[in-house]
Amino acid sequence: MQREPVERIVIGEPRQPNGQPSENLQRVQQFVNRWRKAHPEVPIEYYDERFTSVLAHQAMLDGGLHKKARRDKALVDEISATIILQSYLESKRK
Repeated sequence: MQREPVERIVIGEPRQPNGQPSENLQRVQQFVNRWRKAHPEVPIEYYDERFTSVLAHQAMLDGGLHKKARRDKALVDEISATIILQSYLESKRK
């Protein structure tokens, strides 16, 4: 936010495959509440993150990444975040 203007933050909303909240949702909500208190000028929107890890792993396979790279949780999370943001932006075009 110090280097670039930020219009909003999109954060993955952890849910189970059946749509029910996952056990991680409470931790995410705690983070969001702290963020909103510290930065009330920047809104946060939740976006369903179901299946993004599966899609990230598939993208890694399709990209030819080796098994060791596919085990890198930070890389999986980065690709998942990209998928969440891309899906969010596509949903706003409709």
